[in-house]
Amino acid sequence: MKLIELLQSPWAIVPESLREIQEIYATHLKGEKIDLAGVEARLGRPLNNQAASAYTLREGGVAIIGVEGILAPKANLFTDVSGGTSAQAIVKQLQTAAADTRVKSVLQIIDSPGGNVLGVPEWGAAVRAVADVKPIVSVSDGIMMSAGYWGGSAANAVYLTGAMAQAGSIGVYARMGLSQPDPTSIEFVRGSYKRGGINGQAPSPEYMARFEAQLDYMYSQFVDTVAANRGVTAEEVLQHMADGRTFIGQQAVDAGLVDGIQTIDQLVEAMATNPAQFATRRKAVFAVSAPAQEQAPAGEQASALCTEPVLLETQVSPSTPTERNVPMDRATLEAQHPGLFAALQTEFATAGAAAERQRIADVRAQLLPGHEALIETLAADGSTTGVQAAAAVLAAERNLRQAHASAQAAAAPQPLAQVPAGPLPAASNPATAAAADGDNSDAAVQARAQAAWDGNANLRAEFAGQFSTYLAYAKAQAAGQVKNLKSKE
Repeated sequence: MKLIELLQSPWAIVPESLREIQEIYATHLKGEKIDLAGVEARLGRPLNNQAASAYTLREGGVAIIGVEGILAPKANLFTDVSGGTSAQAIVKQLQTAAADTRVKSVLQIIDSPGGNVLGVPEWGAAVRAVADVKPIVSVSDGIMMSAGYWGGSAANAVYLTGAMAQAGSIGVYARMGLSQPDPTSIEFVRGSYKRGGINGQAPSPEYMARFEAQLDYMYSQFVDTVAANRGVTAEEVLQHMADGRTFIGQQAVDAGLVDGIQTIDQLVEAMATNPAQFATRRKAVFAVSAPAQEQAPAGEQASALCTEPVLLETQVSPSTPTERNVPMDRATLEAQHPGLFAALQTEFATAGAAAERQRIADVRAQLLPGHEALIETLAADGSTTGVQAAAAVLAAERNLRQAHASAQAAAAPQPLAQVPAGPLPAASNPATAAAADGDNSDAAVQARAQAAWDGNANLRAEFAGQFSTYLAYAKAQAAGQVKNLKSKE
């Protein structure tokens, strides 16, 4: 992409920062060499073009990724002059940190007015990819505006470092013409608080319509991404966050852009001590209603668009300026925000009930026949998961089978003693015994059979130790139902 195309393409940035950049590059595009020292002298500050090329590793495996200055797609002359950070470099650092076994969590420290939209969705996608494997947090250490918030909001949690830190300016901005006096300079804006308007003659209606459609698309992508990142709807983002305003300190918390105010050291300590608390995505909480926007009369709307961005008035009482820095506990939340507290109670109760129903269903799904009582006990304890229930049932089933096998082994008949080969004694022949005794009643037959059985090991071996089988045979013999066949001489 040519430099002129980059500068005149849509940006997610605080408009004043883009105008400053374009003024610098207007000289370059006229063929004059950019004098970095001269630029710094004119701005009255250093360009800060020595951005870190790699993350730093803090105690507890917390990787620190710095995002400073204007955002550009790639590191080049643009970042050298503007003192910014390339989206490409941020993505590379995130990918490296995700693969680094020393890294247990990632903290993005952002101080950026935003930048060109190219590469920013990829940055946000890289942040969410890290969030799938490691806890990641973003914090505004000054300003986290426009494209800076686009990528920063993709983290599991978002914070400000202090009461004067800022976030927001959600919108898309484009300006044609690199010099303010240029009569052909055209400004485009999305978000009612973004600077906009028309200076000079407008391009063709066809071109305007196409460019406006592109801005509409980029703006919707920005809004939809923030909604997904913060766990709310696009309508809620539009209502509370996405009108181009910047939010300071507690304003940003109340508008749902960030989750609280914490210093960098506090966040590093918390992430090092218990990174798991940042392993799941935080949902935006709206503590205040979006202010109604006054509509200017039709004849004044065009001029109203050309005004500078307006910061939302502070909501901190002058008499208690430090109260906003006090950590919010349960009692304070209930007292100061009863409506929000009640809504959170209802939301948490509903979510908890749904989670408990799912847990019970997961436990009961592990049922094996014979373990019904165990499953119901686990389902009722309020804590056992489906995975834990499966392990418990398998252990119980294993113990049951082992006990059954031991019982079978104890009840099995002992091995038969080896008996010498030879003809069976006469007592083993029921017919002979019955004939000799003369009494063929059932009692007499059973008594003779029992006596023969007890006194003859060969007999027991012949009938495989089964007395009932031998007794049936003896009765059949006594009744004349069995013949002994003899071979002919």
